[in-house]
Amino acid sequence: MHKKDKPIKLLRKASKSFLLLSAVLMIASTIALYFYTKNLLKNEVEEELFSTEARIESAIKINDISFSLPPVIEVVEVKELEELFLKDTLIYDPSQNEDEVFRELSTFKRINGKNYRITVRNLVVESKDILIAIDVSYFIIILLVFLFLFYSNVEGNRKLWFPFFKNLEAMKNFSVKSEKQIVLVDSDILEFQELSNEISLLTNKVQDDYQNLKQLTEDVSHEMQTPLAIMQAKIENIINTNKIDDDQYKLFSSLQKDIQRLKQLIKRLTLLTKIENNQFINIDKVDIAASLGKTIQNFKELFNLEIGFQYKHPLFVSMDPYLVEVLCNNLISNAVKHDVKKDEILVSCSHNSMIISNSGEKQIENPEKLFNRFYRESKSNQSTGLGLAIVKKICDLYGFEISYKFHDARHIFTVNFRI
Repeated sequence: MHKKDKPIKLLRKASKSFLLLSAVLMIASTIALYFYTKNLLKNEVEEELFSTEARIESAIKINDISFSLPPVIEVVEVKELEELFLKDTLIYDPSQNEDEVFRELSTFKRINGKNYRITVRNLVVESKDILIAIDVSYFIIILLVFLFLFYSNVEGNRKLWFPFFKNLEAMKNFSVKSEKQIVLVDSDILEFQELSNEISLLTNKVQDDYQNLKQLTEDVSHEMQTPLAIMQAKIENIINTNKIDDDQYKLFSSLQKDIQRLKQLIKRLTLLTKIENNQFINIDKVDIAASLGKTIQNFKELFNLEIGFQYKHPLFVSMDPYLVEVLCNNLISNAVKHDVKKDEILVSCSHNSMIISNSGEKQIENPEKLFNRFYRESKSNQSTGLGLAIVKKICDLYGFEISYKFHDARHIFTVNFRI
């Protein structure tokens, strides 16, 4: 599979295409002009050569006198007539002390009963200089025109696409948690204006839906606490005041556990909602190592198990103290629930990270879903499926990085605090 190219900005993409196309056209037109002008000057030189040759021929016919002016004109009597020919030749110029390029025309004529070879030459160096001057002038003019068009094109596109980029920036800064509606720039371009209108409708609907869902979650969480507490109190009252057999006792105990699990579920959903709404604003320097130590001690006393804990120095992190407790508690609770041997939970703390690991029989089948809400690897597990989702939300809130891997028959969770 080929690696996907990194996307580039719209104006840069358009400018790049404009540059490439313009460069190709400039080079091609300059080359074409060079050869066209060269051929034109060559024809002009040859036309002058033929004209000079005709004058010399006419002069010989009238005066019957052959004359030469080397190296420009040479008239020589020959025995046989041949075909005329044109060629370039180098001739030493004593005035310049160098070889110069001449265009040479040699014709063979029979005049007044005699055979002549008439050779006419013309200096082409000046023609070459003119050719180069024309091409350079043309290239400079085209380059200036290109720069002007490029600047005009870029500025024109920037003004043309300004509403789009402005609205795109507004969309990047948009948050469903904010009660402020998104502010978009109007445009005189129909498509951009239609896009702005649709974005406004969509974002307003998303905000309304989010606020309604948020309110529903808070209301449901609040309203369910009281009836659940009443149900649990009534069950306890029945158990304590009535004679019930073992089967009824197991049934009521199961109901109490389900009610307790439901209360825990509501509590965690409420916590998730508060984290998403950024309601934890009490930021303080908290020692992660100390919080881990307290949490481990509580689990040791509650479940009567051994948890290995290693750390060399405090690990201070800026975050809400309550969320520190939740983070440590959820990670260690997850390790306790899923530890196969029940005595091989290891916790360590370094200068910028903490690691919690427990023994396991096999790797998780869907590790990419591990931090999703309500995801449980095993259906028999009675957990709410929200513990690790809360951990992930806390890490996202403060920019921490949490990762999972399975190594040497151990499930390993690592939190990097990026201090």
